[in-house]
Formats: sequence, C-alpha cells, structure tokens
Amino acid sequence: MSPGGLIPYLWLGWLLYWTVAAGGVKRTRWRQQFAAAAIHVVPLACAILLLAAPYRFFPELLSDRFLPRSRSVAWLATVFVAAGLGAAIWARVHLGRNWSGTITLKEDHTLIESGPYRVVRHPIYSGLLLAFAGTALAVGEWRGLVAVALALFAFLHRIRIEEERMRATFPQYETYRRRTRALLPFLY
Repeated sequence: MSPGGLIPYLWLGWLLYWTVAAGGVKRTRWRQQFAAAAIHVVPLACAILLLAAPYRFFPELLSDRFLPRSRSVAWLATVFVAAGLGAAIWARVHLGRNWSGTITLKEDHTLIESGPYRVVRHPIYSGLLLAFAGTALAVGEWRGLVAVALALFAFLHRIRIEEERMRATFPQYETYRRRTRALLPFLY
C-alpha cells in the first residue's frame, strides 16, 4: 500500500472515534437552527465530496493535476492528515462533555482553555484544515485546493458564529480571545 493509501483509513478511524465520542455529552440548553447551520454545512459537504469522489465525476479543469505524483508528496500528505486528525482528536478530548457537532450551548457549559485550547481557540478546525490540506496534497488535483478553500470558508463562518455565542455566554471570553489566536498560533 502506498503512503497515500493510508489516508482513507485515517479519516475512517477519525470518523469512528468522533461517532463513539459523541455519546455522553452534556445536555443541550441551546442549539443553532439547521437552516442557519447550512451556511457552513453545505460548503463543508461540498469540500468532502470534492476530495472523496473519484476524479471522473469532475470537469477536466478540476481534475487536472497541480502537483506531480511522488512518494515523498504522498508521505507528506499522510503525515499532514495524521497530524491534523490527531490534533482534532486531542482537542475533542479536552472539550470532554462540552463538545457538540453543532453550535450548541450545553448545561453547565465551561470555557476550556487547556491543552490545545491554550494555543488556539479552535484547534479542532485547525486540525481538520491540516487534514483537508493533506488530503488535497494526496489528491494532487485542483479540486483539492477548491475543497480546502471551501472548508476554510465553512470554518471561518462557523468560528464567527461560535465566538458571538461564546462572548455572550462567558464574560472571560474576550480576555481569552485577545491572548489566543483563532486557528494558527502566532498568525490568526
């Protein structure tokens, strides 16, 4: 198996963990309506489709290669995916019972500032973006770059909504926000 051939298994392992870990979370006090969530769900779903579907489903321009096939690129892509999904899992573990797949306020919700949340405010999105970038490298086609752009758009939109809710819920959030970057340490 080529190194890039491991990537679907990494994603499946992450999805399995994410599904199992979704149980046992705190009860929900408030949840964003699905129609409002569609603004970030639809682009994210399109990004996943662009990366997961075979190239023959896309116009020639999107399926043209921007990167030559090479074993070193496949290894780098696999490392990016593994590191990104690992970071997302680490962040999910730190959130514990506060986690939700949608923008949600839980009963007895607490602001988490430890572990990866000490470095960035949204480490799950940071990790997933790295994993999307790694998958795009493995695909090596323009559709991969479009997928990363769509995922970035979806996460930036979701961050804006989440941060509005966090500021309204936690008086100390603004201080945390000022000292901690959103997605990339030292940059953004």
